Amino acid sequence: MLRLPPLIALSYFEVAARTKSFAAAAKELNVTPAAISHQIKALEEYLGVDLFVRHHRRVSLTPAARVALPELHEGFQTLGRAVDKIRSYGEERLIVTVCAEPLFATKWIVPRLHRFYARCPDAEVRLQASLHTVDRARDSVFGVSDLKRAGIDVSVRLGYGNYAGLEPQRLMSLDLVPICAPELAATVDGVDTLRGLPLLCDSTLNRLDEPYGWKEWFKQQGCEIGALRELRFGNGLLALEAAIAGQGALLGSRDLHQAELCAGKLSVLVDRPLNCDQAYYVVSAGAGLERPIAGQFREWLLDEANLLA
Repeated sequence: MLRLPPLIALSYFEVAARTKSFAAAAKELNVTPAAISHQIKALEEYLGVDLFVRHHRRVSLTPAARVALPELHEGFQTLGRAVDKIRSYGEERLIVTVCAEPLFATKWIVPRLHRFYARCPDAEVRLQASLHTVDRARDSVFGVSDLKRAGIDVSVRLGYGNYAGLEPQRLMSLDLVPICAPELAATVDGVDTLRGLPLLCDSTLNRLDEPYGWKEWFKQQGCEIGALRELRFGNGLLALEAAIAGQGALLGSRDLHQAELCAGKLSVLVDRPLNCDQAYYVVSAGAGLERPIAGQFREWLLDEANLLA
């Protein structure tokens, strides 16, 4: 490396040259004019060249100072930005931004977050819920550039696991069974009576090129589909609340509705799951590229999923 003068002397010179005043530089740096004069004199001796012409009550720049000032000013700005990045990284090294489909974020991640904080007590999880995490087709266009552009560290996606430049890891399958409120379940004694109920639909699954819903479930049971009374909701959370309120039957995941099933708010009507090709995948930039806290959150998600296996 080039042998540089003391940084403090260079910084005093940059301010004094920019303001063309030792007194103004002293005010900006919160030091005395004598301190400015001392550092600049030491710098001139170090470099072997005069930087200022001293006049009565003012100073002016020498040609050497004028030619060096623009690059020195730019250099200090670059150095300041670098220091800000280091400081920002230090402040945010334990912040992890996570995005998932609304139902998964609310019913699966949130109830378990206390266990992640027990593992990483100094971490801060910034959880976002978005339907944009649902892939419409098998060949997803979602890739590493989308992850970076959105400022997301870890994304849980409902799709097929094809993500350019990313390292997807399967989190859990999407297996759907008919569920409803217990009082409504008491009126159902088989598939035929189930078909007569209001059938609640999570429109999230209708976003897919290969939809999975009541028609597919009845077809799997070998039933004639006929006319179905379907009530559509914009996302799984709305459909879930309607099911708890007894407004109809819903095709839901045992894993995502575990709390409601255990609390007796919902019951499984017919234990015949509709197995979907889609699954939940956790995606991130991958080992070596992701920040340590992102890797820790990804590993925690996988550990939580393994507890259900």
